[in-house]
Amino acid sequence: MSSDSQSRQSTALPVSRVNYLGIVKDGVYRTNPVTYQVLGICIFLAITTKVENALVMGFALIFVTAMSNLIVSLLRNSIPRRIRMIAEVAIIATFVIFFDQFLKAFYWDMSKQLGPYVALIITNCIVMGRAEAFAIQNPPLPSLVDGIANGIGYALILVLIALFRELIGFGTILGYTVLSPQWYQRNILFIMAPGAFFMAGFLIWVLNFINPPKQAEAGK
Repeated sequence: MSSDSQSRQSTALPVSRVNYLGIVKDGVYRTNPVTYQVLGICIFLAITTKVENALVMGFALIFVTAMSNLIVSLLRNSIPRRIRMIAEVAIIATFVIFFDQFLKAFYWDMSKQLGPYVALIITNCIVMGRAEAFAIQNPPLPSLVDGIANGIGYALILVLIALFRELIGFGTILGYTVLSPQWYQRNILFIMAPGAFFMAGFLIWVLNFINPPKQAEAGK
């Protein structure tokens, strides 16, 4: 067995000692990839104008992060350390392509709406970061849970931002009219890119006020 494989095995905790609840809390809330780490912000600009788009993109990220974490973890003792990042990108790209082709086959209208943004998941810092920071040195099951938790944490923020942007910008939620155009004037600013930044910044401020970074670190 190579020295790289031995060192990786020494850093991995036995499955019986893994705090799964802590992993879920970290990914979803305490160290949320958006509100705490401020990662993956660029996707907000294009796909959070509608809740439906955010739901599909959120599911895509959960799927890709979970599956890539799982495969990277399964192969962690076989991947040479000097090419590990290349291998991780290849694994991530495989699942992104799979999801993109699935959308084109079964949900063509949504595939057209999301356009190239599904493919951009390959370069998303969250997916690559979890593979490099967690999956490459931990057993498969904790890595799968970590991927699901961080994907859910990102998806929740996407949906929350999209909820407010669609409501304020179009007066609808999931296409259903909530604010009647007879008395509500649409706010075009929230449909444009700055609206995503305003909502993301406000949401990050609120959640960090409730759960300050120092408090999140102390709770780990």
